[in-house]
Amino acid sequence: MNQFLNQDIKFLSGVGPKRAELLNKELQIFTFEDLLLYYPFKYIDRSKVYTISQIDTTVAYIQLRGSVMGFKKEGKWPKERLIVKFKDNTGTIDLIFFEGVKYVLGNLKVNAEYIMLGKPSVFNGQINFVHPELEEAIKFESSIAYSLQPFYNTTEKLKSNFITSRIIQKLLNTLWQNIGEIPETLPPYIIQQAHFL
Repeated sequence: MNQFLNQDIKFLSGVGPKRAELLNKELQIFTFEDLLLYYPFKYIDRSKVYTISQIDTTVAYIQLRGSVMGFKKEGKWPKERLIVKFKDNTGTIDLIFFEGVKYVLGNLKVNAEYIMLGKPSVFNGQINFVHPELEEAIKFESSIAYSLQPFYNTTEKLKSNFITSRIIQKLLNTLWQNIGEIPETLPPYIIQQAHFL
Protein backbone atom coordinates (compact mmCIF):
# COMPACT_ATOMS: atom_id res chain seq x y z
CA MET A 1 0.00 0.00 0.00
CA ASN A 2 2.80 2.46 0.94
CA GLN A 3 4.42 1.92 -2.46
CA PHE A 4 1.16 2.85 -4.20
CA LEU A 5 0.61 5.96 -2.07
CA ASN A 6 4.22 7.12 -2.54
CA GLN A 7 3.75 7.51 -6.31
CA ASP A 8 4.31 10.96 -7.81
CA ILE A 9 1.02 12.86 -8.13
CA LYS A 10 1.67 13.43 -11.85
CA PHE A 11 0.94 9.73 -12.45
CA LEU A 12 -2.64 10.02 -11.18
CA SER A 13 -5.14 10.00 -14.04
CA GLY A 14 -6.30 13.58 -14.63
CA VAL A 15 -3.15 15.25 -13.28
CA GLY A 16 -0.13 15.07 -15.61
CA PRO A 17 3.10 17.13 -15.40
CA LYS A 18 1.61 20.65 -15.66
CA ARG A 19 -1.09 20.14 -13.00
CA ALA A 20 1.41 18.25 -10.83
CA GLU A 21 3.77 21.21 -10.87
CA LEU A 22 0.95 23.54 -9.76
CA LEU A 23 -0.20 21.13 -7.02
CA ASN A 24 3.44 20.85 -5.81
CA LYS A 25 4.00 24.61 -5.64
CA GLU A 26 0.59 25.79 -4.47
CA LEU A 27 -0.59 23.02 -2.10
CA GLN A 28 2.58 20.96 -1.40
CA ILE A 29 0.88 17.89 -2.89
CA PHE A 30 3.69 15.71 -4.28
CA THR A 31 2.37 12.14 -3.87
CA PHE A 32 -0.88 10.20 -3.87
CA GLU A 33 -0.67 10.15 -0.08
CA ASP A 34 -0.35 13.96 0.07
CA LEU A 35 -3.58 14.24 -1.94
CA LEU A 36 -5.30 11.69 0.30
CA LEU A 37 -4.32 13.74 3.36
CA TYR A 38 -5.47 17.06 1.84
CA TYR A 39 -8.67 17.44 3.84
CA PRO A 40 -11.66 19.63 2.97
CA PHE A 41 -12.21 22.81 5.00
CA LYS A 42 -16.01 22.46 4.89
CA TYR A 43 -18.91 20.43 3.55
CA ILE A 44 -22.04 21.75 1.85
CA ASP A 45 -25.38 19.97 2.00
CA ARG A 46 -26.39 19.06 -1.58
CA SER A 47 -29.58 17.24 -0.56
CA LYS A 48 -31.87 20.30 -0.72
CA VAL A 49 -32.86 21.99 -3.97
CA TYR A 50 -34.51 25.39 -3.62
CA THR A 51 -36.71 27.19 -6.10
CA ILE A 52 -35.89 30.76 -7.13
CA SER A 53 -38.90 31.99 -5.14
CA GLN A 54 -37.47 30.32 -1.99
CA ILE A 55 -34.04 32.01 -2.14
CA ASP A 56 -32.99 33.24 1.29
CA THR A 57 -29.93 35.51 1.32
CA THR A 58 -29.11 34.42 4.89
CA VAL A 59 -28.36 30.87 3.69
CA ALA A 60 -24.66 30.48 2.85
CA TYR A 61 -25.09 28.21 -0.21
CA ILE A 62 -28.20 27.55 -2.27
CA GLN A 63 -28.78 24.89 -4.89
CA LEU A 64 -31.24 25.54 -7.73
CA ARG A 65 -32.50 23.40 -10.60
CA GLY A 66 -33.38 25.28 -13.75
CA SER A 67 -32.38 26.17 -17.28
CA VAL A 68 -30.34 28.84 -19.02
CA MET A 69 -32.50 31.34 -20.92
CA GLY A 70 -29.68 33.35 -22.50
CA PHE A 71 -26.52 35.42 -22.10
CA LYS A 72 -25.74 39.12 -22.05
CA LYS A 73 -22.40 40.93 -21.79
CA GLU A 74 -22.26 44.22 -19.91
CA GLY A 75 -19.52 46.77 -19.31
CA LYS A 76 -16.16 47.12 -21.00
CA TRP A 77 -12.88 45.39 -20.29
CA PRO A 78 -11.52 45.16 -17.58
CA LYS A 79 -14.94 45.49 -15.89
CA GLU A 80 -16.80 43.40 -18.45
CA ARG A 81 -19.15 40.79 -17.04
CA LEU A 82 -21.35 38.05 -18.40
CA ILE A 83 -24.92 37.81 -17.15
CA VAL A 84 -26.56 34.42 -17.53
CA LYS A 85 -30.36 34.43 -17.21
CA PHE A 86 -31.40 31.36 -15.23
CA LYS A 87 -35.01 30.25 -14.70
CA ASP A 88 -37.15 27.67 -13.01
CA ASN A 89 -40.94 27.41 -12.80
CA THR A 90 -41.07 30.09 -10.04
CA GLY A 91 -38.99 32.88 -11.59
CA THR A 92 -35.69 34.05 -13.09
CA ILE A 93 -32.38 35.17 -11.62
CA ASP A 94 -29.04 36.50 -12.86
CA LEU A 95 -25.82 34.50 -12.62
CA ILE A 96 -22.83 36.85 -12.91
CA PHE A 97 -19.38 35.92 -14.26
CA PHE A 98 -16.44 38.35 -14.22
CA GLU A 99 -13.86 35.71 -15.16
CA GLY A 100 -13.91 32.67 -17.41
CA VAL A 101 -16.49 34.28 -19.72
CA LYS A 102 -15.21 32.43 -22.80
CA TYR A 103 -15.36 29.12 -20.92
CA VAL A 104 -18.91 29.77 -19.68
CA LEU A 105 -20.14 30.75 -23.16
CA GLY A 106 -18.50 27.67 -24.68
CA ASN A 107 -19.92 25.22 -22.15
CA LEU A 108 -23.43 26.35 -21.20
CA LYS A 109 -26.33 25.57 -23.51
CA VAL A 110 -29.54 27.58 -23.75
CA ASN A 111 -32.63 25.60 -22.59
CA ALA A 112 -30.50 22.80 -21.09
CA GLU A 113 -31.31 21.86 -17.49
CA TYR A 114 -28.64 22.58 -14.86
CA ILE A 115 -28.01 22.27 -11.15
CA MET A 116 -26.62 25.56 -9.84
CA LEU A 117 -24.80 25.94 -6.52
CA GLY A 118 -23.76 29.33 -5.24
CA LYS A 119 -23.86 32.05 -2.60
CA PRO A 120 -26.74 34.47 -3.00
CA SER A 121 -25.76 38.14 -3.01
CA VAL A 122 -27.68 41.38 -3.41
CA PHE A 123 -26.68 44.15 -5.84
CA ASN A 124 -28.88 47.20 -6.53
CA GLY A 125 -31.71 45.53 -4.64
CA GLN A 126 -31.60 42.40 -6.85
CA ILE A 127 -30.56 38.93 -5.72
CA ASN A 128 -27.96 37.26 -7.93
CA PHE A 129 -25.20 34.66 -7.79
CA VAL A 130 -21.58 35.51 -8.63
CA HIS A 131 -19.49 32.70 -10.16
CA PRO A 132 -21.79 29.83 -9.17
CA GLU A 133 -21.04 26.20 -10.00
CA LEU A 134 -23.19 24.85 -12.84
CA GLU A 135 -23.47 21.24 -13.90
CA GLU A 136 -25.86 19.60 -16.32
CA ALA A 137 -28.64 17.98 -14.29
CA ILE A 138 -28.13 14.55 -15.89
CA LYS A 139 -24.37 14.54 -15.16
CA PHE A 140 -24.92 15.86 -11.63
CA GLU A 141 -27.36 13.09 -10.76
CA SER A 142 -24.94 10.41 -11.92
CA SER A 143 -21.85 11.95 -10.28
CA ILE A 144 -23.16 12.99 -6.86
CA ALA A 145 -23.71 9.87 -4.79
CA TYR A 146 -23.77 11.66 -1.45
CA SER A 147 -25.54 14.61 0.11
CA LEU A 148 -22.49 16.38 1.53
CA GLN A 149 -20.02 17.90 -0.94
CA PRO A 150 -16.51 18.58 0.35
CA PHE A 151 -14.85 21.93 -0.41
CA TYR A 152 -11.08 22.20 -0.63
CA ASN A 153 -8.88 25.28 -0.30
CA THR A 154 -7.35 26.41 -3.58
CA THR A 155 -5.32 29.44 -4.59
CA GLU A 156 -5.91 32.13 -7.22
CA LYS A 157 -3.15 30.59 -9.34
CA LEU A 158 -4.85 27.18 -9.21
CA LYS A 159 -8.27 28.68 -10.04
CA SER A 160 -6.82 30.58 -13.02
CA ASN A 161 -5.53 27.19 -14.25
CA PHE A 162 -8.95 25.59 -13.72
CA ILE A 163 -7.93 23.59 -10.64
CA THR A 164 -10.94 24.23 -8.42
CA SER A 165 -12.27 22.50 -5.33
CA ARG A 166 -14.43 20.40 -7.66
CA ILE A 167 -11.35 19.25 -9.62
CA ILE A 168 -9.57 18.26 -6.39
CA GLN A 169 -12.69 16.32 -5.42
CA LYS A 170 -12.65 14.50 -8.80
CA LEU A 171 -8.94 13.68 -8.42
CA LEU A 172 -9.63 12.23 -4.97
CA ASN A 173 -12.50 10.15 -6.40
CA THR A 174 -10.09 8.78 -9.03
CA LEU A 175 -7.54 7.98 -6.33
CA TRP A 176 -10.13 6.18 -4.17
CA GLN A 177 -11.22 4.06 -7.15
CA ASN A 178 -7.64 2.88 -7.64
CA ILE A 179 -6.52 2.58 -4.05
CA GLY A 180 -8.03 -0.83 -3.33
CA GLU A 181 -8.52 -2.02 0.20
CA ILE A 182 -6.82 -0.10 3.00
CA PRO A 183 -5.72 -2.40 5.83
CA GLU A 184 -7.37 -1.72 9.20
CA THR A 185 -4.94 -0.38 11.79
CA LEU A 186 -7.18 -0.56 14.84
CA PRO A 187 -7.23 -3.77 16.88
CA PRO A 188 -10.50 -5.76 16.65
CA TYR A 189 -11.37 -5.20 20.34
CA ILE A 190 -11.43 -1.38 19.86
CA ILE A 191 -13.60 -1.71 16.75
CA GLN A 192 -16.06 -3.89 18.68
CA GLN A 193 -16.01 -1.76 21.82
CA ALA A 194 -16.61 1.52 19.91
CA HIS A 195 -19.09 -0.08 17.44
CA PHE A 196 -17.03 1.05 14.42
CA LEU A 197 -17.77 -0.30 10.96
